[in-house]
Amino acid sequence: MTTATFPNEEAPSLGLLLHDASSAPGSPPVPGASASDDSALLDEYSRTVVSVAERVAPSVVNIDIKQQRRSRQGAREIGGSGSGFVIAPDGFILTNSHVVHDATQITVNLPDGREYPGRLIGDDPETDLAVIRIDAPQLVHVRLANSEILRVGQLVVAIGNPLGFQASVTAGVISALGRSMYSQSGRLIDNIIQTDAALNPGNSGGPLVNSTGEVIGVNTAMIRPAQGICFAIASNTARFVAGWLIKDGKIRRSYIGVAGQNVPLHRRIVRFYNLPRETGVLVVSVEKGSPAEHAGLREGDVIVAFNEQPIGSIHELHKMLMGDQIGIAAKLLIIRHTEKLGLSILPAESRQPA
Repeated sequence: MTTATFPNEEAPSLGLLLHDASSAPGSPPVPGASASDDSALLDEYSRTVVSVAERVAPSVVNIDIKQQRRSRQGAREIGGSGSGFVIAPDGFILTNSHVVHDATQITVNLPDGREYPGRLIGDDPETDLAVIRIDAPQLVHVRLANSEILRVGQLVVAIGNPLGFQASVTAGVISALGRSMYSQSGRLIDNIIQTDAALNPGNSGGPLVNSTGEVIGVNTAMIRPAQGICFAIASNTARFVAGWLIKDGKIRRSYIGVAGQNVPLHRRIVRFYNLPRETGVLVVSVEKGSPAEHAGLREGDVIVAFNEQPIGSIHELHKMLMGDQIGIAAKLLIIRHTEKLGLSILPAESRQPA
């Protein structure tokens, strides 16, 4: 797990190491050939970033909020801002929970200069996601990609409104996948994308986009004072959460009390037990007094099935732990060292942080 702070902070760097394939090993490079290759690659890289920015930027909005804060001196109003992006032409906007949580007033500024009051549809602090809505015509929206097929090293582009600078574009690569981290407020967030695309305060809630202009994540956090270590919530998680928020306004979910990380399973384990997945969820920590602790789950166990449904990722486990599982005994299949074990677990209702 990683402790991170909200919103986001900066730091990308792109280095391209090129080898002149036309030169024999040990021979001097052909004059001008390497420079030409460099120029061609950089031109293609630039065209990709430009194309993505032109396609996605019209859907990215600036969100200004007002909150009431109480102190010994009495109540006072404070302001804040963040980013968001339109996910449907009828005005639904996806952003971070910490951008709009407890807001008494939400104002959405569109890239074309239009301004509309925003209405909070639903808020899920456990995944740091929220959906707001505006009543506005002619909205450009983006498509959420499948984050399960992402690869480390893949080009990504981040678009947002850092420090009040609207529609700022930065680029980088995916540094790691399947991260788990704690936010500054203590919330545990799983299935996180790590990127080195430069992010700053105000980027929170903006899209992380692939080279085809599809959203693969929602920018959410940074590591202070590190540079080049920023995080985004995977698009599959965002799609799942946004759907429930739009439908019900909230997510009532069960939980078992573990921090997890996606890991590959050893081939011999997969073959020996004839497992349907080659990945599972590594138990990194177990919350005291949680259903997981009562069930006997330990750090280092790998969850491979829940109620006889294969579990290959944290996202799949989250999909299983919905409201209808609260208080109902379930069977958890795990790999402990090299042994396959079945545990009985009683999921409890998730305690939504304030």
